[in-house]
Amino acid sequence: MMPSYNSLKISIIIPFLNNIELLKSCLYALSNQTYPSEKCEIIVVDNGSTESLDSIQNNFPNVLLIQEIKSGSYCARNKGITIARGNIIAFTDSDCIPSFDWLERGINALLSHRNCGIIAGKIQIFFQDPSKPTLIELYEKVSAFPQEKYVRERQFGVTANLFTFKSVIEDVGKFNDTLKSGGDREWGRRVANYGYQVFYADKVCVKHPSRKTWQQLHTKIIRQTSGLLDIISLEENQRKLDDLINWLAYVLPSPRIIKLIIKDPEINGFFVKIQVIGIMLLVKLTRLYESIVLFFKLKNKSYR
Repeated sequence: MMPSYNSLKISIIIPFLNNIELLKSCLYALSNQTYPSEKCEIIVVDNGSTESLDSIQNNFPNVLLIQEIKSGSYCARNKGITIARGNIIAFTDSDCIPSFDWLERGINALLSHRNCGIIAGKIQIFFQDPSKPTLIELYEKVSAFPQEKYVRERQFGVTANLFTFKSVIEDVGKFNDTLKSGGDREWGRRVANYGYQVFYADKVCVKHPSRKTWQQLHTKIIRQTSGLLDIISLEENQRKLDDLINWLAYVLPSPRIIKLIIKDPEINGFFVKIQVIGIMLLVKLTRLYESIVLFFKLKNKSYR
């Protein structure tokens, strides 16, 4: 039996690995929500940070700070799930800034859909210096976190902005913590296969900082490529074919992103638009190269 709205409690789970200032911004936003604070618990899971967390304990006494020594964000999220007491579980990242009504809108979205397993909310990209965005930041603005597309085409949402019922997790299991990336995709697929519905909610919003440099973006590419290949290796034949088709979209130039680049008013000027399209092509080539490298590494490993 579904608990009434007034009795609902929510657990917010945030994996954390360094950059304490971004975490503080996230926690400030979570401390000023329209949803009653007495019905919320905020769980920060430290996943091996080298920075001191004393300022978090001192400034946010309502935050439950725990540790997960096994490396990986999905390990950290699973640790948070094990101690969460809420009927509803919300996930965000330590560098995200939730809107002031994020919790209220997320809960309402969950309750407004029958047989709902996942609500994936909007993720807005913001620049470090809005007056001088780098080419990488402009590319990230049009390409990063297309939640609506993920829900529509692949039935999952990324954990930077995701709501679910704890009962759903109890039914389908926790995240696959052997994955360094793509665990949200794999988990969302399980939720959908179990018969639950996955919905996108445009007004359930968090802000996420753009990566600024090629080095930061390259690190992301390597992590995501590794995760995608791991997922493909886990799947059975029919699913493997679907994932290989997704991999082709991952490494081939995207007409959708080119269209977004051309139309975006913040990508101002013909030469700038050409440069950002060039970044997209470089990203695609790098993804293809890293896929080939990782594929042969996995193949060589399997022969040993």
